[in-house]
Amino acid sequence: MGTYIVRRLALTVPLLLLVSVIVFGLSQLIQGDPAVVVAGGQQATPAGIERAREEMHLDRSTAAQYGIWLGGAVRGDLGESFYNNRTVAAEIFTRFPVTLSVALGAIFVTIVLGVPMGLIAGVRPGSKIDRIVTFSSSTGLAIPDFWLAMVLVTIFAVNLQWLPAIGYVPFTESPSEWANHLYLPWIAMGIPGAAGLARQVRGALIDAMEQDYIRTARAKGLPSRMVVMKHAFKNASIAPVTVLGISFAYMLGGTVILETIFSLPGMGQYFYTALINKDLPVIQGVVLLTALIFVVLNLLVDVLYAYLNPKVRLG
Repeated sequence: MGTYIVRRLALTVPLLLLVSVIVFGLSQLIQGDPAVVVAGGQQATPAGIERAREEMHLDRSTAAQYGIWLGGAVRGDLGESFYNNRTVAAEIFTRFPVTLSVALGAIFVTIVLGVPMGLIAGVRPGSKIDRIVTFSSSTGLAIPDFWLAMVLVTIFAVNLQWLPAIGYVPFTESPSEWANHLYLPWIAMGIPGAAGLARQVRGALIDAMEQDYIRTARAKGLPSRMVVMKHAFKNASIAPVTVLGISFAYMLGGTVILETIFSLPGMGQYFYTALINKDLPVIQGVVLLTALIFVVLNLLVDVLYAYLNPKVRLG
């Protein structure tokens, strides 16, 4: 197992270098001269623009600029925002816990709803409960999370006034208010994820229940609960693990619309504002972090594969 993990880590290094090249390439796609923005925009003087170009190393070759940027990124220096002169790393450090709070709560909702639904439907394929779960999961997948978010706000925040519609309270200030402000984002993001997870669990479990080792376990007189949970579900969980990994990565990196709807000061809103303002260092920093999250989660999924299926390690 240790050798397999080391091998996967070694393969991750060139992937991260490729990601860094792509992220740095964003600077070549932005129209206009970033030095003009830093020097004051329309009020910039030629001397100010030239000074900004030297400070940003834009007077050097592209390869040299990449080397300087990569060296800073490795040290945690992602540059400064063009508009508020705050370091990107400091802003990410402040905002990432908000996005992480949303993602963790949403993935909890996904697991709590998706796994039982998939198990119930997979154990009784073709039954009435299976048809209900299949219809519910299909409906959940068809509903966009932003539309569901607006419906939840209308019902629970505007009409019933049970929960706040916007805003965020840090956990350290008030755990109860922190949760109250995040219930709606958790549900809006967690329900579509639960729908996809339930379908994956159902399909994988149906296939596993038809295998010979399940028939053998039943012939030995093992209780049905042990047959399903100890034997079938573990072998059927490889596909659902993939869905969970992708879902959690999406929840961490794809919360732009939901954070805007609920006015959450997280990474999504930070990235959205940077796109509007063409704030290149912020865009690069957020994209690099998002790509790193996907790479790390894919690595964790591979490790879980190796744990659930020893054949993966041997391969």
